[in-house]
Amino acid sequence: MTNITLKDIQDAKKVIQGIVKKTDILESVKLSNMTNANIYYKCENLQKTGSFKLRGACNKIANLTEEEKANGVIASSAGNHAQGVALGATMNGIDATIVMPSTAPLAKVTATKGYGAKVVLDGLVYDDAYAKAVEIQKETGATFLHPFNDKYVIAGQGTIGLEIFEQLDYKVDTIICPIGGGGLISGVAIASKALNPNVKIIGVQTANIPSMHESIKHGKVTTAFKSTSIADGISVKTVGDITFEIAKDLVDEVILVEEDEISQALLFLMENQKVIAEGSGAVTTAAILSGKYKPKENENVVCIISGGNIDVNTLQKIISIGLTKSGRRYSFETAIQDRPGGLAELSKIISALDGNIITANLSSTGDIGKLNAKMTIETFNHEHIAKIKKAIKDAGFEIM
Repeated sequence: MTNITLKDIQDAKKVIQGIVKKTDILESVKLSNMTNANIYYKCENLQKTGSFKLRGACNKIANLTEEEKANGVIASSAGNHAQGVALGATMNGIDATIVMPSTAPLAKVTATKGYGAKVVLDGLVYDDAYAKAVEIQKETGATFLHPFNDKYVIAGQGTIGLEIFEQLDYKVDTIICPIGGGGLISGVAIASKALNPNVKIIGVQTANIPSMHESIKHGKVTTAFKSTSIADGISVKTVGDITFEIAKDLVDEVILVEEDEISQALLFLMENQKVIAEGSGAVTTAAILSGKYKPKENENVVCIISGGNIDVNTLQKIISIGLTKSGRRYSFETAIQDRPGGLAELSKIISALDGNIITANLSSTGDIGKLNAKMTIETFNHEHIAKIKKAIKDAGFEIM
């Protein structure tokens, strides 16, 4: 295994202490009650730049030589490493260029520019941006700062593990951690296993891009990509060779969650924890809500919320998906009589069962005397939807 030690992480903590925040740990009363365990959140969404990535980026920059600094730095990132590098470079008077996927959320692109970096957009996912960054690095001679496959970056991320144990008085049974390229889980695993060899380290990836899951399964670094993901921060097709070696030795399990499960987790965090997370930050909650990780009674579980940099437009779409999947919103079409009171008859059925109409759009069906009614209503759950559908059908309406 690559030689990164607890001391490297402790040294990183000293280096970045005056720059990064010691983020809060919050108990999730709702999840704790649901699981009969003790579920906590490590809120890196409240970190400066809105993500844990600042830790590794600042530790790496602090360990650059004067010559490396003079050449300027270049990095590839889905958005969070970009902001960490941009801020760290600006604080040290270093020129920074960041290559980000063209699919990166606008909020992350704007923030990265705001921290003083030049931004280049290229490709669909992180790996595409990485290839472009390597190309630019060869042309310019800038110092490349890898977002995860680097000793100093991994050590910086590992400071989260130190904080978790300190904040919970070393009473930690399990840490659930998002995985993209593997830098975060590698650092957290090294620190945590050194402090308590019996602690479980559970990784979570999106099923759309299960690169670490497939790599561990096949015993070698394996590229994996099915589709893009709302968890853009962990959209990495190929993990690092360094992070893979650490993960295969220290990570106990890698869980895959689906896109709709991530959407529901984002909604759960907003409603029950009053926390805004990005997709990658919500995957740890998705692992528990989906039942793919089932804590034992009284198990002390820490879910790392890795970041909160989510575009508002994306958030709106995700909320809509989450509401639909959880049975809180239902859309349907039916034909009504084209006469006074035709829509009121349908509305009366819905309101009598405490459904709340959000939108109602009428259009011609092509048949004289009939209109097409397309409606979206607020509901309590899937059972509530079933009752409303039955009442509508019993009244003679056909749901299309």
